[in-house]
Amino acid sequence: MNTVVTILVTILIFGLLIFIHELGHYIAARIFHVGIKEFAIGMGPAILKKTKGETTYALRLLPIGGFCAMEGEEEASDDPRALSNQGFWKKLIIFAAGALMNFLTGLVILLVLYGGAKAFYSPTITGFADGCPLQSESGLQVGDELLSIDGERVYVYSDVGLLFSLNKDGMFDLVVRRDGQKVKLADFPMEQREYADQSGGTYTGYGLFFGAKEAGFTDRVKYSWNNAMDFVRLVRLSLKMLVTGQAGISDLSGPVGIVSTITDVGEQSDSALAAVENIAYFAALIAVNLAVMNLLPLPALDGGKIFFLVVNAVCMLTIRKKIPEKFENYVHLAGFALLMLLMVVITFQDVWKLFK
Repeated sequence: MNTVVTILVTILIFGLLIFIHELGHYIAARIFHVGIKEFAIGMGPAILKKTKGETTYALRLLPIGGFCAMEGEEEASDDPRALSNQGFWKKLIIFAAGALMNFLTGLVILLVLYGGAKAFYSPTITGFADGCPLQSESGLQVGDELLSIDGERVYVYSDVGLLFSLNKDGMFDLVVRRDGQKVKLADFPMEQREYADQSGGTYTGYGLFFGAKEAGFTDRVKYSWNNAMDFVRLVRLSLKMLVTGQAGISDLSGPVGIVSTITDVGEQSDSALAAVENIAYFAALIAVNLAVMNLLPLPALDGGKIFFLVVNAVCMLTIRKKIPEKFENYVHLAGFALLMLLMVVITFQDVWKLFK
């Protein structure tokens, strides 16, 4: 796929995901009759602007976000339709609606991608390489379906390699389904060796063979859901690696880095159709990532607003007093400034990588 076309498609994907996110807030606010002052895609100066009724609709210069500004969102208001005058559950739904829309978008993309699949690779063992010591009455057997590895659920076949790679001591806690029953293999020793593969070559691995299973309609739906949940888990594992120091800011990517990655995906695809499918898969990953990241309890994010909503509810039940709105607004403003600073650092880092 042409590089320029790929870049334009990537920008379109970002714009669409931002639009869908803000649309979630917009729809939820409309359902609960909350006043909306502005619905904007992008940040910075407005390129296009149109006012209809009480709401201004705008397209802004910088494609790095968007917002749905509601009456009473940042200040107290006497208007009964103001967000500040809504109950706990209405606020919670409005705050979470954007992330929910992003998650559903990712799920729908996966459903479309897998809608015509005839079969999926399964985490069920179909055989062992010659000389593999893992096969035994007390170990693994043909027909075992890997359910979890070291406490992490196996959602899809690709999880097997990922979760195996995260283990550092060679002692695994496995749960398999065997003859309809769950079997636990605690502290099960596994090490990588050189084996002959099924095509006659050699490879370094654990000596396990897996195969594909035919897929019906319910299998496709289940596989799409499991893939979406796998994306959620990838975000959690990535955050864990950041917190524990296994990864750093240099491992993060912003819009420029993502554009570069999607461009590589498009260019390395065997055909135009394969490029579209691969980019769509990546778009689903980004959509679910946006959903999860926006729900983190950090200032300026939807999760930060939900955090303060819950804290205020607890305060009202205990001390009959809310956190001052000015304090909450200052926290969100500071959080937004830090996020913008982080975005600038990551963008500079991504640009630097392009010229290295």
